[in-house]
This record gives sequence, C-alpha cells and structure tokens, in this order.
Amino acid sequence: MKVAITGATGLIGKKIVKKLVDRGDQVLVLTRSVEKTKGLFSANVDLVEWDIKSKDLQTKLEGVDAIIHLAGENVMGKRWNDEHKNKILESRIIGTRSIVDAIYKMENRPKVLVGASAVGYYGNSEIQVDELSNVGTGFLADVVKAWENETVKVEMLNVRRVNVRIGIVLDKNEGALAKLLTPFRLFVGGALGSGNQWFPWVHVEDVVDLFLFSLDNNINGVVNAVSPDIVRMNEFCKVLGKMMKRPSYFNVPEFVLKLVIGEAAEVILTGANVSPKRTIELGYKFIYPNLKSALKEILE
Repeated sequence: MKVAITGATGLIGKKIVKKLVDRGDQVLVLTRSVEKTKGLFSANVDLVEWDIKSKDLQTKLEGVDAIIHLAGENVMGKRWNDEHKNKILESRIIGTRSIVDAIYKMENRPKVLVGASAVGYYGNSEIQVDELSNVGTGFLADVVKAWENETVKVEMLNVRRVNVRIGIVLDKNEGALAKLLTPFRLFVGGALGSGNQWFPWVHVEDVVDLFLFSLDNNINGVVNAVSPDIVRMNEFCKVLGKMMKRPSYFNVPEFVLKLVIGEAAEVILTGANVSPKRTIELGYKFIYPNLKSALKEILE
C-alpha cells in the first residue's frame, strides 16, 4: 500500500511512519520543508514539499492508496489569544480542505482518508459520551466539529473516511505525561486544578495502532482513541505517584494555570467522560486497556 501522511514529524506521525515502513508499505511524507525533514526518516520514505494553500497537491498524491492527515497547529503550543486561536482553527480547516480538494481533482483517488480529530469534540461532560454523542460546547468543540465536517465531503467520491478522535496521549518523551513526570520526580507531583475533571488518556501505541486499524479495515466514521479505563485526574495522579513511589498531593490551583497559560487552561481544567464504545464494537483490541499496564510500559 502507498500511504501519504501529513503531520509526520509529530509524536504520532513519526511512529506511524515507522510502523508503515516496517510492515512494507510505501510512505509519502507531505512536509512544509523537505530540507528540515531530511534525516528524520529512513531513506525509503519519499518527501514532498506541501503548503496547505498549494493548488497542485493532486499531482503529488497521484498513485497513493490512502491518506493519513495529522497536520494542525499545536493547540498548547502558545498562550491562547485571538491570533493563536485563529491559527488552531485555520490550520485544520484550510489544511484539510487542501487535502479534500486534491482528492476531488485526482484521476485515481485514494481508497481512504484517515484524519486526526480530538475528544475536544465533546466539550466538558460528566455524563458518559461516545462516538454517537452530540457535539459539546466551547472553542475546541467548535474547532473539531468544523475540522471533521471538511473530511465528510470525500464520501461523495466513494472515498472511505475515518475520524480518529484522540484523547490525552501518554508518552515518556513528549506530550502531557512527559510534563507531569518532572514534578513527580521532584516529589511535588499532583493534579492540575481540582483534579475532579475526567482524564481521557490513551497510550501512544494504541493511537498509532488505531490509525493502522482504520487503514486496514473497512470502517467508516468516527472512532475514539481513548482507553476504556477512563479515570479522573486525581486518580490518574495517584496511580502515577504510586508507581513512581512519589507523593501526589501538590495540586496546582486553577488560578495559577489561568495566569500561566490563559484561556488554554480550559483544556486542562475540564474533560469529558469519553468511552471508546464504537472503537471496541468495530473490533479494535487495546494494547494497553488499563492505566497500570500503560504506565508500567512507559515508566520502565
């Protein structure tokens, strides 16, 4: 299979590329800078310059069997202001539209488009939600809804479409957990905010495998990339502290987070009780279905 991928230099993208190459697929990486991307991947990965506003993408994609679309502005990359929020939204809308427009113009279209999405779709929800639940409220919910709406258009071309709504990804070196590990190592670990918010976590290897599962199986629509063992942040930090043999009682107050990162604090201080109901019904088996097994692998 020949697979094109955007956002390949990120945490998830790098791991997906490696797995695709290891299993013998051809990989075409779309990148803003071929020069900067050289050296990140093996020699048998093809690199193609891509700007989200480019008009000739279809010629670069001719011959691909599938597209994995991960690219988008880092939500927590900067303190939120109007400019950064616009970048978060526009990078996803314009980037996805660029991919979809190219598919429309292609003579030999890919069989499937698997797009990254986020559990931010559900907003802040105490009631358990799953793939069939309604969209929530808030900035991120609005962004995710608009993001996914751009991908739906390919179905009119008989191209299979999957949206992978990703939770809080656990990895030792990057992402939320990597930032939490340092204070725990210094014996000052604890929850952020009240700690009562839901923490829809997922091991990075399950995210990667769910993308490949979506490529390889005849499924359509939304799948949640979150563990079935959802916990609140207090419980997550207690388990993490116990496994690291460190205390977990130094909560970071909400007002401190709001002072440091502004409106973006809503991403950390709120959460939805997300279930991967449809993901499981479709036959995906989690590699790390519970928190202890996931943290054990990461902390070893």
